[in-house]
Amino acid sequence: MTEHLLQGKSQEWLLESVADATIIFDRTGRIIFANPPVEQLFGYPRQELVGKSIEALLPEHFRQTHRDRIDDYFAKPSARALSTGIELLGLRQDGSEFPMDVSLSPLRLQQELLTMAMLHDTTPRKQAEDALRESEARLRAIFYTAVDGIVTIDECGLIQRFNPAAERLFGYIETEVIGRNVSILMPAPYQEAHDGYLARYLQSGEKKVIGIGREVVGQRKDGTTFPMDLAVSEMRQGERRMFTGTVRDISERKQAEEQRDCLLQELESANEELKNFAYVVSHDLKAPLRAISSLADWLATDYADKLDDEGKEHLRLLTSRVRRMDGLIDGILQYSRVGRVKEAVVAVNLDRVVREVLDSLAPPASITVSIDNPLPTIMSEPTRIQQVFQNLLSNAIKYMDKPAGEIHVACGAEGRHWKFSISDNGPGIKQQHFEKIFQLFQTLAPRDRVESSGVGLALVKKIVEMYGGQIRVDSTVGQGSTFFFTLPRASVTAISTKGTQA
Repeated sequence: MTEHLLQGKSQEWLLESVADATIIFDRTGRIIFANPPVEQLFGYPRQELVGKSIEALLPEHFRQTHRDRIDDYFAKPSARALSTGIELLGLRQDGSEFPMDVSLSPLRLQQELLTMAMLHDTTPRKQAEDALRESEARLRAIFYTAVDGIVTIDECGLIQRFNPAAERLFGYIETEVIGRNVSILMPAPYQEAHDGYLARYLQSGEKKVIGIGREVVGQRKDGTTFPMDLAVSEMRQGERRMFTGTVRDISERKQAEEQRDCLLQELESANEELKNFAYVVSHDLKAPLRAISSLADWLATDYADKLDDEGKEHLRLLTSRVRRMDGLIDGILQYSRVGRVKEAVVAVNLDRVVREVLDSLAPPASITVSIDNPLPTIMSEPTRIQQVFQNLLSNAIKYMDKPAGEIHVACGAEGRHWKFSISDNGPGIKQQHFEKIFQLFQTLAPRDRVESSGVGLALVKKIVEMYGGQIRVDSTVGQGSTFFFTLPRASVTAISTKGTQA
C-alpha cells in the first residue's frame, strides 16, 4: 500500500519535502526548480527564481569563477562538493552575503542532463570557528605572556607545554623539557614521590595537589631550589587526561615573612622590656619619692620654728618637685599601657563619663561647663575614653585665665565617625605650637606656674589614634581653643537627651 502511494508521487513532491535548500538548473545555469527552503535562505519568492541564472544568487566577484566550475562539472558530472578548497558566498535579495556549502549531483531527465544543488548556510559554523580561533588566540596570549610559570603534563607525567615564564623560573628552555618527566623540576624527596602520587591519583582519585593550591619546593636547572606556590588543574583531551600546573616563585614573600617573624620577636622582646620598665618605675622609682615626700613633710612640721622664709620656700619647692616627678611617672605609666594593656570593650555612655569627669575635677564656680549636644554611647575601653575627656577638660580648667570661664562639649556625626569638640575661652595657643603640644613632655606654661607633666595631650592623641580617629586643635591667642577629635561610630547608640549644663 505504501509503495503504491510513493509511486504515485512525482519527483517534485519529494524535492519539496527536502529540508535543505535545493535548486535544479541546466547546463546554461538557468534555474528550473527551487524548493521552499530556498526562499528562506535567499529571500526571493521561488517563482521569481525559476528562469533566472543561478549566478544571480552569487556575488559579482564569484560569478566568472563559478561559471568555469559549472562548465567543468557538466563535462564530468558526478556527486561532489562545489565549495571544496574555497569559501563560497551566497547573495540574498537584500544584497547581504553569507557563507555556504554547495553539493552538486547530476540529474537526468529524459535526454537532458541537469544538476541538483543542495545549499547550506554555514554562518553558525563560521561564527563558531571564529569564536574558537579567537579563544585559542587568547589562550596562546595568556600562555606566552603570563607572569606565572605554566607547565602542562600528560597522565604519564611527561611535560607537553612549558611557557616562557616557566623557562625563566626553572632555567630550562622548552625544547629541553618537552617529553621529560616533570619530576626534573622537583628536588628530592618530592622527585621520587611524584610518579607514585600521580599513579595513585589515576587509580583511586585521591587528591593531594590537584585543585588544591599549596606551597612546594621547585628545583632549577642549576640544582638550586626555591619555594613556590603550585596550583594544578585537570582537563581531558578525548580519552587522555592532561594536568596544567601554575607556579609562582615566592622567595621574596618567604623572606618577608621571615623578616616579619624576626620583627615580631623583637617587638615581643621590646614589650617585655617595657613591662619590666613599668614595674621598675612603679616600684623602684616611686619608693624613694615617697620617702623624700615624707621627709620633706617631717622637716616642714618639726622644724617650722627653726626655718627662715628662704628655708620654708626651699621645702615648698622640694615638695612641689616631688609631686611633679610623681605625676610624670604616673603619666609615663599611663602612656605605656595604651595599646598594650587591654580592657574589655563595652558600651560606654559618654554623657555619664563626662559628668563623672567633671565631678572629679570640680571646676570653680567661675567656670561654666555646658554639653551642647547629646553625647552618644560607643563601644570602647572605659578607662581609655575617660582619660581622653579627663585630660582635655582638665587642661581647659587648669589654664583658664578669664574671670568668667566657659567650656563647651559638643558632638556630631561625620561619616563613619563621631566628631567631638571641647572648646574654651582661655588664653589660646599660638599656631606654631599646634603640633608641639601633642608631643611627650611638652608644656607651654612654666612648670612652676602651672603643674603639668607634659604627658596628657600625648596620651589623648595616642588613645584617639588607637581607635582609628584623629585629633587637632584650632586656637586664637587671647580668645580660646577648641580641640576636635573623632571616634568610630561602629556599634553605637545615640542617647536622646537634650543638651545640659554642668
